Amino acid sequence: PIPSENGDAKKEMENDAEKASVLVEDRDGDAVPSSKSTEDKDVEGGGAEQASRLDFIKKVYGTHTFLIHVLIGILLAWAYPPLGGKYLAPHITAKWVAVIFIFVMAGLGLKTEEFANAFKQFRFNLTVQIFNFLAVSGLVFGVSRFLLTFNLIAKNLADGMVICSCLPMTINMVLVMTKSAGGEEAAAVFNAAFGNMLGVFITPLLILMYLGEETSMKLGPVFFKLGVRVLVPITVGQLLKNFVPPVKSFVTEHKPKFKKLQEWALVFIIYTVFCHTFLGEVETTAVDALIMVIIQCALLCLVMGIAWIFLKFSFPNSPKLRVMGLFGCSHKTVAMGIPLINAIYETDPNLAFYTLPLIVWHPMQAVIGSALSPSLNAFVKREEARLNLGKDQE
Repeated sequence: PIPSENGDAKKEMENDAEKASVLVEDRDGDAVPSSKSTEDKDVEGGGAEQASRLDFIKKVYGTHTFLIHVLIGILLAWAYPPLGGKYLAPHITAKWVAVIFIFVMAGLGLKTEEFANAFKQFRFNLTVQIFNFLAVSGLVFGVSRFLLTFNLIAKNLADGMVICSCLPMTINMVLVMTKSAGGEEAAAVFNAAFGNMLGVFITPLLILMYLGEETSMKLGPVFFKLGVRVLVPITVGQLLKNFVPPVKSFVTEHKPKFKKLQEWALVFIIYTVFCHTFLGEVETTAVDALIMVIIQCALLCLVMGIAWIFLKFSFPNSPKLRVMGLFGCSHKTVAMGIPLINAIYETDPNLAFYTLPLIVWHPMQAVIGSALSPSLNAFVKREEARLNLGKDQE
């Protein structure tokens, strides 16, 4: 049968109706999406916005993982102190197992072979170590005692600031920041490794010198504990690294996982320390802690500023060394610091407050260092171009 004209007209009308459901004409005659299509796009836009927020949260978490875990640990300790203070046997799990694990891993990663390079840049290396240990601790001690004179800060937090300032520099962060900012990497490797080994001996002596009778620390037992919990594990790590290749290759292959385990061990130590503190009466207030945070941030900026000026006059024609020195002079280690403080003050009721200033200093040095890296990198390139131009003209 031949289809009728009415049938063709009907099909055309249906097709037009379908098109109209998707597109409608605006006043200028342009085709625009119908209300249904717009709703779909709104849903898609909302999904994209939600995904971007999720990406932002992931980025923040990835950048500040350790700090976030520490804050969660402190909140959990406050919520139920007996768990970490008693039931998890912190006198074994935190004070021995976690500490020994951290220092064995430190021994496996410590590049002691770089100690042979000590005399290649002896004056620079000596300058960085003296500034990091003595200049920073002297400045912080003076500021903390001044604040105590006017009762502007709680004493246990002021002592914690001094203890933090007596610690050696970071290892990984100094290397990463130096590389990112175009600094001298070989100098960073040596000073980080050598400074951490020195810290085992110098940190307790500096604390005793500054706090003296004010501290509960007894030097003989402290060095014995440091020998058993710190030096022996570091030595074991070094022996495994140098004489047991399968262990070294296994740790190198799974380095990110072991680094995470070290972070979790540190978080666990901090958690148990605060659990123990919250089991007793806490006299230090949140206002005291906030004041300490502000002071620590200001001190870090001041230390970095003084270090930069000092290095400018001491090493005017060595831009790469100046950049490395900026980080080496001001950074303080949390990986070595928390276990050291825990070993020195394990029976002190103020132990948590002695660790708090370090927990503040550590992320701040990462934030400030990351912000300065592009400018420092540009500075190194600019200075090297200037120095090379001067040599060519000569």
